Amino acid sequence: MTNLTPFLKYLAELHKPVKLSRFITWGVENMECRLHCGACCIAPSISSSFPLHPNGKEAGERCKNLTDDNLCKLFGKPERPKVCHDFKATEWVCGSTAIEAIAILNELETLTR
Repeated sequence: MTNLTPFLKYLAELHKPVKLSRFITWGVENMECRLHCGACCIAPSISSSFPLHPNGKEAGERCKNLTDDNLCKLFGKPERPKVCHDFKATEWVCGSTAIEAIAILNELETLTR
């Protein structure tokens, strides 16, 4: 995996203080979500309250609504957090594997704090 840090820092500066989910999809074509990946349910923090997370979720904390096979129990339900609903998979964020996705999302989380 190439070092995305300079590019991600550039994007973070361009879009401060815009939340991560807002700038991920700007000008980038979405891809099909990689089923059983779960990176977007583990790496980012979520500040809003939602089922099983009354105080939100810390970055790196596995969402308690993620099944053992990394599928969201809240998918398609109104109680799913807006940030999760708004997130759209893109290749530059999700990489080509779940491990790459975790690494990229961790870096984005750090850059957008």
